[in-house]
Amino acid sequence: MLLKKLVEIKSVSGNEKELKNFLRDFLEEHGYEIFEHELFIVANPKSDLIVATHLDTVSIKSEFRTDGIKAYGTGVADAKASISAMLQAASKGVDFTLAFFCDEEVNGSGSKAFIELWNRGKFAVVMEPTNLKIAKKHLGCIEADLTFKGYPCHASMPESGVNAIHRALNAYKKLSEKFRVSILKIDGGSWEYVIPEHCFMRLDFLLEPGELNEALEELKKVNGELKILEFAEGFYSGKVAELLAKAMELSGLKPEFSVMPSWTDAINLAKKFDAVVWGPGELKDCHTNREFVDLIEIELAKNVLLKLNEIYKSL
Repeated sequence: MLLKKLVEIKSVSGNEKELKNFLRDFLEEHGYEIFEHELFIVANPKSDLIVATHLDTVSIKSEFRTDGIKAYGTGVADAKASISAMLQAASKGVDFTLAFFCDEEVNGSGSKAFIELWNRGKFAVVMEPTNLKIAKKHLGCIEADLTFKGYPCHASMPESGVNAIHRALNAYKKLSEKFRVSILKIDGGSWEYVIPEHCFMRLDFLLEPGELNEALEELKKVNGELKILEFAEGFYSGKVAELLAKAMELSGLKPEFSVMPSWTDAINLAKKFDAVVWGPGELKDCHTNREFVDLIEIELAKNVLLKLNEIYKSL
């Protein structure tokens, strides 16, 4: 099974070389022209349609296993099911560009290097786990660290001090009234009987397209030390989503549409191409020891890619 081979080639972020080599050999054996960069590998580099995904995974949570209906293990859905579908389609012969990026899970440096270098292309299908629903709206994001300072005092007299944890939670409450915000980490206080003097909080914002600037301005108003780690504007897909929907229909599937809530390489590609996110797998269980993919979704994704290739050739 191709998926098993891909998953068993460990490719935690920063260690994608072995998988890159496997893909290069596979694609060259099937007659594709290859362009290789330190941070990505591309086959069929002259097309205006790009189908892309990433090579890396998070740290290993569980090993590959299958019951013949589903496959389980780190990377099966995020995103080696997509790689498998792309390679299976490529083995039948496709005319679109196939792009595979390193470092999606950490810094997105693979897709960033790609758009800085690449001068060809109009459309990009970025394959990520969406249960084969077309994510034609991609949320933006902010990841930020906030550090709050209070005034310590004996805990039996809280009115005499300023609780840094309370400050953090009040800031979170105010921000969450306007935006979709999650606390990823919070740390403060001690086991001593004293009001906390310091509190650290990491926040993650999921933003509708167009909300980024407003959220940044609200963050700057927070009474704490701010460090923005990452931010990105969301976007809507254009014609590429229509092409993908048509390919699904030609494959006998009813197109369904969804929203991509997580940062993906599409955020970078959308700066240069009409981009959409789509692929096999269940996002909510990715990055955990419950990660899985329905094997039939890989076969269906392959068939859709082949129909997409037919549509592309007729444009």
